[in-house]
Order: sequence, then C-alpha cells, then structure tokens
Amino acid sequence: MTYDFQFDAVFASWDYLLDGAWLTVKLSLSAMVIGLAVAILCALGKTSGPKPVRWLINAYIEIIRNTPFLVQIFLIFFGLPTVGLRLSPDVAALIAMVVNVGAYATEIIRAGIESIHKGQVEAGLALGLRPLQVFRYIVLKPALRTVYPALTSQFILLMLSSSVVSAISADELTSVANNIQSQTFRSFEIYIVVTFIYLVLSMLFSALFAGIYRLAFAYTVDRR
Repeated sequence: MTYDFQFDAVFASWDYLLDGAWLTVKLSLSAMVIGLAVAILCALGKTSGPKPVRWLINAYIEIIRNTPFLVQIFLIFFGLPTVGLRLSPDVAALIAMVVNVGAYATEIIRAGIESIHKGQVEAGLALGLRPLQVFRYIVLKPALRTVYPALTSQFILLMLSSSVVSAISADELTSVANNIQSQTFRSFEIYIVVTFIYLVLSMLFSALFAGIYRLAFAYTVDRR
C-alpha cells in the first residue's frame, strides 16, 4: 500500500498557518510576560510573606501542578460562564496559560531567590537600602540570571503546550491546522507541516534566548 503525498492543499493555506503561528507566538509571549510578573509576586510572598499568604500560594502551586492543563482550560472557558463570566476562546486561553506558567515559574524564581546569600541582603540593608530596593537590585536580578535558562525552557514548553488551547477553538497554530484538515482531509501532510513549524519556532527561540544570555548575563559576569 502506497500513500500519495499531496501538499498542494496545505501550501494553499500557508497564509492561515502563518497567522496561526503568529498567534501562537503572541499568545505564548503575552502569557510568559504576565505569568512572570505573577511568579515574581508569588515567589516574594512565598519566601518572605506571612503564613496565610504562603499557604495560599502553596495551594495555588499544588493545584495547578497536579491537575491537567486541559482541565484548567475547560474550567476557565466552560466553567466561568456558569457564574456569569463569559470569555472569548483567545482570552480564556491566555488566562489559562498565565495561571499555568505562573505556578511553575514561581518555583523556579523561588529557587533563584533562595540561592542568594543572606549576607548580601544584610549588606544592602546596612547600606540604607529599603527592603523593596534590596529585593529589586540585590535579590531579583541575580536570581533571574541564575534561573534564566530554566525560564527560557519553560517558555519553549509553554509555546508547545499552547497547542492544547485548540480544544476551545482558540485561533492558534494547531486550531488552524485542524480547520484546514477538516476541509482538505490531508491529515498526514498538514500535521507534518505543523510539526516542522513548531520545530522551527522552538529552535529559533532557543537560539534567540542563548544569544540574549551571552549578550546580557554572560557579559555582566565577565565584567565582574
């Protein structure tokens, strides 16, 4: 039995695939930026907040890390309308991705914060810096430099996991591919192309993040 590959129908929809890929990148970048802000606040609360705050943050992390991402998406998209909050697929996807990556990034940043020696914090306070300044300049910056590789890996994972939001018809790459497949019935061809697009995106961002690390963090270390 032989299979006749026909990519013409796929390449005829190339513009739609590029639009889907762009939305995937935009959605992932937005979720990572917002999720990073959430993670920094949660990491700060977990390392130096009062006990009730630490308990709530720990509960949030455990719930998100021990439940499927797809269930979290369904809860936001299908569950919230029952309490009167109806969201578009793209907005629901963004919120779900922020909530998800925020929990994982919190633990990454917490580990970076705890890697900073307490003597550096005490020295900053002794110099008259306010606690927020100490956290911003003495704790957060070195911590982010330490966990930068882990955060970039988390972004790549988030971008690949964004394919799950096609389950609620968010117009990202996989959802566009599903629509094309339902029209052309060329499943093998369309998903081969989509696999290649995801692979290219992952490699491009990996190279970009490596270049940023060399230019920013590694250069800073060398100057020291």
